[in-house]
Amino acid sequence: MTSPTPSITRRIRAPQAAERTASPQSRAPRPRGVWARRAPLLPALLFMIVVTQLPFVGTLVISFMRWNALDPGNRGWAGFANYRTEFTDPQLRSSLTTTVVLTVAVVAVSLVLGLGLALLLDRKFLGRGVVRTMLITPFLVVPVASALLWKHALYNASYGLIDGTLNWAWRLFGSDNAPQPDWLSQNPKLAVEASLIWQWTPFMMLILLAGLQSRPADVTEAARVDGASSWQVFRYLTFPHLRRYLELAALLGTVYVVQNFDAVFTLTSGGLGTANLPYTVYTTFYQAHDYGQASAEGVIVVVLSILVATFALRTVSSLLKEESR
Repeated sequence: MTSPTPSITRRIRAPQAAERTASPQSRAPRPRGVWARRAPLLPALLFMIVVTQLPFVGTLVISFMRWNALDPGNRGWAGFANYRTEFTDPQLRSSLTTTVVLTVAVVAVSLVLGLGLALLLDRKFLGRGVVRTMLITPFLVVPVASALLWKHALYNASYGLIDGTLNWAWRLFGSDNAPQPDWLSQNPKLAVEASLIWQWTPFMMLILLAGLQSRPADVTEAARVDGASSWQVFRYLTFPHLRRYLELAALLGTVYVVQNFDAVFTLTSGGLGTANLPYTVYTTFYQAHDYGQASAEGVIVVVLSILVATFALRTVSSLLKEESR
């Protein structure tokens, strides 16, 4: 075998030598180019910091202060006194308990109803598109408009739909003594919960319907061919698949319901034991003018929301990882 000529050898070795002499820094992108690409995002970043972070830092600082506009001479550093008051004062502790009870009740019932509606809409039937649009509509209504609708069109004891239906039903049986309860005064918490459940059930339904439509159809068909009943398919296939979506819907619903203010303010004005933390922040700031205490309550609401949002983000990331596999 003859050896290659010197010219061929030089042509072969030249690219290899050039590749060895090239350092990693020369192949990496220049820092100036990276900053040139990131520079257009700096105004948006600065705007977000100014709009979101600076007000929160100011609220956090004020929460450690003794600051009441009705007593301007008694202003100063209070330490953790506002937070101790939040957890020891009976009225403030009641608002915290009301927030937890209201959130758990609304999220739990909305999840169950949303799951049932999602299972219904997952089937093919005539007019499914129209039904889906009608079921989504409550979630698209402005929260204040939704609360006003329930307060006047449904709960009103004189002309509301609920009491009017009871009166009509009693007259069918020849009686004029139909019960006419005042729902907002006799069952205030239930009235607020019902309006929020009506508003948030479509949200749960949309998330769970997306989970149902992501199921592998061949697995379900194979189970039915093997003789599995509808309950067995739901218990052993559908429900385990929906577990992540149920967690996501519950966490996101909790974040929003914890911060709810419109329904409580519009329906009951925080009376009769329905005042939650957001409404208490409003009354403490605008009625009692206690800026330090109101800031402490606002920080507690933000911390609770961040804790729930952290779990929600983890659930979303796990869903994305499962979809990418």
